[in-house]
Amino acid sequence: MRFLDALAAPGFGAIAEFKRRSPSAGDLRPGGDVVDVARTYEAAGARAMSVLVDERFAGTWDDLRAARSATTLPLIAKGFFSTHAHLEEARDAGADAALLLLRDLDDTQMRELLAVATELGLDTLVEAHDAAELERAAALDAPIVGVNARDLSTFAIDRQAQLELVARAPRDRVVIAESGIDTRAQAAAAELAGANAVLVGSTLMRAGDPGAKLRELLHRPLVKVCGLTRQEDVDVAVEAGADLVGFILSDTSPRRADAVLDAPDTVLRVAVFVGEPEETDADLAQVYELQDGHRARDAKLERDGEEVGTVVDLPWLENDSTHLDRARAATGRVMLAGGLTPENVSTAVELVKPWAVDSARSTEAAPGIKDHDLVRRWVEAANA
Repeated sequence: MRFLDALAAPGFGAIAEFKRRSPSAGDLRPGGDVVDVARTYEAAGARAMSVLVDERFAGTWDDLRAARSATTLPLIAKGFFSTHAHLEEARDAGADAALLLLRDLDDTQMRELLAVATELGLDTLVEAHDAAELERAAALDAPIVGVNARDLSTFAIDRQAQLELVARAPRDRVVIAESGIDTRAQAAAAELAGANAVLVGSTLMRAGDPGAKLRELLHRPLVKVCGLTRQEDVDVAVEAGADLVGFILSDTSPRRADAVLDAPDTVLRVAVFVGEPEETDADLAQVYELQDGHRARDAKLERDGEEVGTVVDLPWLENDSTHLDRARAATGRVMLAGGLTPENVSTAVELVKPWAVDSARSTEAAPGIKDHDLVRRWVEAANA
């Protein structure tokens, strides 16, 4: 159960994949050395490693054997498996788990292979890509459910559909978001939807340094630039490397935005409310209670009305010497906000180790108007 145990461990993680080519993307790393990549993934903090053994991905069973010789990470063999012999070959080549595709297997076949895998000491990743397959995975009592953003028939990616399925998956299962993860914010979106981990392949294999890219995807804190009111400022925040962009939709704020502005799906958009939240197309809501005509001190971070984190902030227009201590004592995902500048954010991150950091005033030329140089300095300092 090494594979299951690794993915069920507390916190959010990644299965890092080795594949030389993709039917949708073509050659990725045709001359890649699986031994070097396996060692790189382990050093970069992967929870497990996936190895393509199918010839359509330029993979072989020898790749799995080589990975087994190079790393202590749990390994999953990925291919199109449908027989007892396939699973035996996976075990004998060093796999701790095997992929089973609901697309290719009916319920009778799936139950038989799940039983065979148990007899062989293999975990299984049961993959779904639509609502019907997710229901089947739940009914089959699959302990590890993968939700693939890629339709294997058309190779089209639908991240939003994936996130909706991840959010609907049974919470007593280990849930893996597969495919379509290119940025830290996209990985975080899967985390907030309820995934235990992401499986990332093409993004890592295209990278000049797969280990550095993996560390980037898993790095915390996320960096939020808030108080945005102009599209040009949103564009600069994204270009600078922000993971979240925030829009304050409150009449009590001098940084009120008229709407949630456009941003690419490489980042998450956050609508900030004081009082009752409204419906928007933002990815997240940051909701403060209304107190004495202004926002309360702290806020809830919500996804589709469900609380997924806490924003630990300063009182309205006040300082508090206990601010960082309060944040450090908070549990769950903590977004640290209030009084953070390019000069002090790295110290705050070191002390608190938050899930995300947030700044509005420290990156401004005037309320609601960003100083682009300060935005770039803030993002760089927060990521240091």
